Amino acid sequence: MKTIRINPADNVAVAIEPLRAGEKISIDGQVITLNNDVPAGHKILLTHLKQGDNIIKYGYPIGHLTEDHKQGDYICHEHIKTNLSGLLHYEYQPVGKEELTNSTYEKWFPKERITFQGYRRKNGDVGIRNEIWIVPTVGCVNGVVNQLASALNKEIDQLSQNGVPKLRAVAFPHNYGCSQLSEDHENTRKVLKNLVLHPNAGAVLVVGLGCENNQPDQFEELLGTYDKERIRMMVTQKVEGDEVEEGMKILRNLYAIASKDRREEIPLNELRVGLKCGGSDGFSGITANPLLGVFSDFIVSQGGTTVLTEVPEMFGAETILMNRCETAKLFDQTVSLVNDFKQYFLSHGEPVGENPSPGNKAGGISTLEEKALGCTQKCGKSAVTGVLQYGERLSVKGLNLLSAPGNDLVASTALAASGCHIVLFTTGRGTPFGTFVPTMKVSTNSTLFHQKPTWIDFNAGTIVEGEKMEDAFKRFTQKVVEIASGELTWNEKKDYQEIAIFKTGVTL
Repeated sequence: MKTIRINPADNVAVAIEPLRAGEKISIDGQVITLNNDVPAGHKILLTHLKQGDNIIKYGYPIGHLTEDHKQGDYICHEHIKTNLSGLLHYEYQPVGKEELTNSTYEKWFPKERITFQGYRRKNGDVGIRNEIWIVPTVGCVNGVVNQLASALNKEIDQLSQNGVPKLRAVAFPHNYGCSQLSEDHENTRKVLKNLVLHPNAGAVLVVGLGCENNQPDQFEELLGTYDKERIRMMVTQKVEGDEVEEGMKILRNLYAIASKDRREEIPLNELRVGLKCGGSDGFSGITANPLLGVFSDFIVSQGGTTVLTEVPEMFGAETILMNRCETAKLFDQTVSLVNDFKQYFLSHGEPVGENPSPGNKAGGISTLEEKALGCTQKCGKSAVTGVLQYGERLSVKGLNLLSAPGNDLVASTALAASGCHIVLFTTGRGTPFGTFVPTMKVSTNSTLFHQKPTWIDFNAGTIVEGEKMEDAFKRFTQKVVEIASGELTWNEKKDYQEIAIFKTGVTL
C-alpha cells in the first residue's frame, strides 16, 4: 500500500512512502497518475478543484486552495490557506450515547484485571516513581538546587554500590517566582505546588531565597496539609553558613526515608495519563495519535483518567470535543477554553491559525485545522468528563481537557502538574526532552524510530507497514504498564527532566 485515504469523504490521499511523478496509484478502485513527486506523509489531490475549494481530510475541511489544481497534484502548505479566523459562537449539539461507546475497540480490550507496580502514598494517592525532587521557589536559587541534586546523586551512587536501593535526585530549576503579578504569579505558585505534592516524588526539598514574591512561608500555606516528614523547606537567606551543606543534611534524611519505599500492585484505573504530541507529521493522525486514542478509550473504560491539552491545536476540531461533553456546563467550559485562548492570540495581534511549525510543514501538515484533526485523535471517542484551567489539579476521572498552549515543554509540564503520572508523547520529527514525569515518546513513522533509537520508546509506524491496530494497541498497553511499573523512558535514562511554566503577564 503506497497511499491511504483516511476518510471516504476525503478529496486527498496521503503518501505512505515517497512517490515519483508519473506513478499510478489506486484509491478505492480509482487509478490516478501523479503529476509531481510526493514526499512520504504528504497529500495527493484525488479530483480537480478550483481556487477557494476546500481540501477535505479526516472527513473535515482543513483549509481552501489558493489556486486551481488537478487530480494527481501534490498538495502542500504553499497551496492551502486556513479557514480559521477569530472568535466563534458555538451551539451544544451533543452526540448520541452510541457514538460515545468504545464498541469499535471493546473487543480488543483485555478482559482480565490489569495492574501495575506503583507506590501507595500515605494519603492514599499513587505514584509510579520514587524520586527525590529539589524544587526552587524562585529562579535565584537555581544554582543551589542544581548543586544539591548533583551532590546527592554522587552519594547515592556510592550507597548503591553497598547494596542500598538506588533512588534518583532531580532538580527542577525555572525562571520565575519573583517579578510577577496577579494571575501570572499565581500560575507559577500553582504549578510549583502541584509539583511538590506530586505522588511520583518520594521526598521533596523546597528551596527558597527569602525575599522573593513567592514567599516561602506563604508557599508553605498554599501546600495545605502535607506530609512534613517527606516535604521539607529551606530558606537560604536564613541559613547560617553554607546553604549547600545545610541542604545536604536535609536531603540525607529524606533519602533515608524514601529509600524504604517499595512498589505494590495497583489497579490500572488509578493511572492518570497525559496525552501530548509534538513535531507532528503527516502520519501523526494515521498511526500514533489514533493508537493513543484507542488506549485513552481503554483507560477510561477501566475507570481511569486521561488528559488532553494544547488548546491552540484544537482550533479547527474543537466542535468534535465540545459535542462530546457530558453536560451543557462542560460544553460552556470548553467553549471558554477555546475562545479564551483565541482572545489571548488576538490581544497580542496574532492570527489564530498560524500554528504549523516548519517541521510540521516538512512532515506533511499544511494548516492548523489539519494539525488539530490529527492532534485530537489522541483522546479517542470517550465523553469529556472534566475541564481544567491551567495549574488546576484533576478532580474527576475519565477524559479531561486542560488549558495550556501547544509548546511541548510548557504543555507537558501542565499535564504533569494536573496530576498525570506519565505523558504519552507522539512525534513524527522527534525530540529528546522530558518533563518531571516519565515522558514516553511514540514515533509516528519507523524511519524516526530507527534514526533516533535513544529518543523513541515505542514505534507506531508499523501500523502503516501492515501491523493491525489491535496488535499495536496490545504491545503499547504492555509497554505503558512496564513503564508505570518502573521501566525508565529514554528521557529518564538520559536525565532529560525539566519544567517550563506558562508566562502570561509582565515582568517587573
